[in-house]
Amino acid sequence: MSGQPNTRLADLFGLAGWSKGELARLVNRQAAAMGHPQLSTDTSRVRRWIDMGEIPRDPVPRVLAALFTERLGRVVTIEDLGLVRHGRAGKRQGDGIEEHPDGVPWPPERTAAVLTEFTGMDLMLNRRGLVGAGAALAAGSTLSSAMHDWLHTDPALRADAPLLDDPLHADPAGFDRYEAAPIGSQEIEELERSVEVFRAWDAARGGGLQRKAVVGQLNEVGGMLAYHHPPHLQRRLWGVAANLAVLAGWMSHDVGLEPTAQKYFVIAAHAAREGGDRPRAGEALSRAARQMVHLGRPDDALDLMKLAQSGAGERLQPRTKAMFHTIEAWAQASMGKGQAMRRTLGRAEDLFVSDRQDAQTPDWMQTFKDEDLYGMQALAYRTLAEFDPGAAAPAQYYAEKALALRVDGRERSKIFDHLSMASACFIADDPEQADRYARLALMSMGSNSSRRTWDRLRQMYRLTAEYAGYPKIHQLREEIRLALPKPRAKRDGNSAQA
Repeated sequence: MSGQPNTRLADLFGLAGWSKGELARLVNRQAAAMGHPQLSTDTSRVRRWIDMGEIPRDPVPRVLAALFTERLGRVVTIEDLGLVRHGRAGKRQGDGIEEHPDGVPWPPERTAAVLTEFTGMDLMLNRRGLVGAGAALAAGSTLSSAMHDWLHTDPALRADAPLLDDPLHADPAGFDRYEAAPIGSQEIEELERSVEVFRAWDAARGGGLQRKAVVGQLNEVGGMLAYHHPPHLQRRLWGVAANLAVLAGWMSHDVGLEPTAQKYFVIAAHAAREGGDRPRAGEALSRAARQMVHLGRPDDALDLMKLAQSGAGERLQPRTKAMFHTIEAWAQASMGKGQAMRRTLGRAEDLFVSDRQDAQTPDWMQTFKDEDLYGMQALAYRTLAEFDPGAAAPAQYYAEKALALRVDGRERSKIFDHLSMASACFIADDPEQADRYARLALMSMGSNSSRRTWDRLRQMYRLTAEYAGYPKIHQLREEIRLALPKPRAKRDGNSAQA
């Protein structure tokens, strides 16, 4: 017992709207349903958890996580409740005790447990179709300061996985545990192939249709990591976990589950670092930065990109550095910093051209091709054109180059390129061309589950207002209004703004 209030639990308790007595009764009922009928909690115990920082013994933290997940309609983990026994449940920053947000970085032995717990809760949330209060995204600067020292060190790969009898690694509430068992290289190869399949599906159809399958696969990998494998297999398994976590995060972002997406990106960074792959950890954080730009928070994105670039280590290949710079440039464009954006895109081009691919390209970088560089350049210039209309011409130039190379079935990227081109044409006072590209985008969006494409369409729709008197554009506006999904209650934090 810390003697200090558990502010995490207190905040979530306030959101849930229970009385202490009501929560005690719910804990007893849920514990019995989970196979612990002997558990007996009362109002005074709940008061000690909240007001005195007492951490109850297992299974109570898991029971509470399940109850808050169901009540709030988003994933709530034991970490979120401040109920992990390593001194993080007390005060916030400013109260005299330094605390990292969302438990990052957590100790190395916690990664597999956090992964399994979070995915289990996410699956439970999906299964029940809950909608609730949501959560806030952690600021990029906060994440960066919390993770800086941790990411800049290279730990030895842990040959020993988390201990199965450690109460901190108990099964996630409400979800059947994957039976830990040894696996060999053939099983890991199959898992690696499954990542490629999920990745291709996401690029073609968006994140909504396969997100639950990816989360389920990641949950199983978390169970596999609970077994003591030889180091070379454990390293590859951590790599699979990192890849799946990035995909789970990207798919979550794609459908508007923003804090959930951010949590997966952080889990991916931890998993990559556990496997000794700091470049992959940096790339996971770069996804979180792209998410921040999309949500209209470029300052946070730049903070995360500094960490991603510096923490990725010396093994970072030129092509990966080029990709990082395109994200940084998009953030700068969102702030109207044209000169800085152009310099950053120049560095990206130089690095991309200099990459002779002497070293083997990581599988997670094989989708960043010439058309992806052009597409990001188009997006950056199109974004800058909101501040400087002269940037519309280069946006059109790069969008056209990207579209000429989009032949590999990555429909979501093609939609984004069409929307960048349409927006740039509107800004350049060319409504005829804008109408053509807008319709090409609209034609493909019905078969795509990406909410981000609709967010970008809304951004373009705003630009059509100036040309509403043109018959073609008037008709286009009507078609877009009919096609746009109806507004829905927020499920998981911030709505998209870009």
